[in-house]
Amino acid sequence: MKAVVLDWATMAPDALDTDELSALPVEWTFYDETSSEQTAGRIANADIIFTNKVVLDETELRASACRYIGVLATGTNNIDLKYCEDNGIVVNNVAGYGTETVAQHTLMLLLNLATRFADYHRDVQSGKWTAASQFCLNNYAVMELAGKHAVIVGHGDLGQRVESLYRALGMRVSVAARPGKADDTRPTLDSLAPTADVLSLHCQLSEQTHQLVDEALLALLPDHAFIINTARGGLIDEAALLHALQQQQIGGAGLDVLSEEPPPASHPLMQVSLPTLLITPHSAWLAREARQRLLDDAVKQLATFLKQAG
Repeated sequence: MKAVVLDWATMAPDALDTDELSALPVEWTFYDETSSEQTAGRIANADIIFTNKVVLDETELRASACRYIGVLATGTNNIDLKYCEDNGIVVNNVAGYGTETVAQHTLMLLLNLATRFADYHRDVQSGKWTAASQFCLNNYAVMELAGKHAVIVGHGDLGQRVESLYRALGMRVSVAARPGKADDTRPTLDSLAPTADVLSLHCQLSEQTHQLVDEALLALLPDHAFIINTARGGLIDEAALLHALQQQQIGGAGLDVLSEEPPPASHPLMQVSLPTLLITPHSAWLAREARQRLLDDAVKQLATFLKQAG
């Protein structure tokens, strides 16, 4: 069988053990990156496709020999699942590979906001501490997280791991009801928001959660509250978030994801430099250990498919 990897560079593969991948009885072709214009041609003769973020919809898949798609990620929103189901194409994603590293990144964003790390580090680098008249700099308010209230949206493996880290800091944690799930008896996000010191997002992006954090919800949060998003950029109305930050309606935001990635230079959050806005480039999952788990699981799933296919 012929197999292609469409965006191999996203895996930073030089640091990974790829022996098991190479040992599979398939003929691999690796592409570091694949544009939308290149996709159809590259998958035309492929029985197997590995992709992270390259979009595979009916237009591309209709002319392909594809029998199997391995998504090198948890989200499958870039795959036309209905077309695959109707045409017997097996689709497997990989869940849980990044729980520890994404939870770690989530905590890092929160701690940086709470300690105003970026501001103090910048001041030290610029010489303000060496020029100070006293032993410390105290220009920025620091929040002690112990005793504060964290509201988590999305309580799968990742949300539960983040909860354990928040509790280890002495925080009180509430889990909001799943948006759009009428029989969920947990408190609604709207009811929890007014007492939230931290709003931590770990849910999937869906019709029910698209722009979950909008102008109305932001208005419910206390003016010192932090928003942390290591899930999907589309969970937040970014224009409303920017307005809230500029008006000091909330305390800050730590984001590892945006609604468009990579963001264009014209993206509203790329146009500002605010001390209360921390953005990392979708890097929460990048630990080598997490990438190795991701690859290993994807290979195991494909090996099972090949065995069953005979």
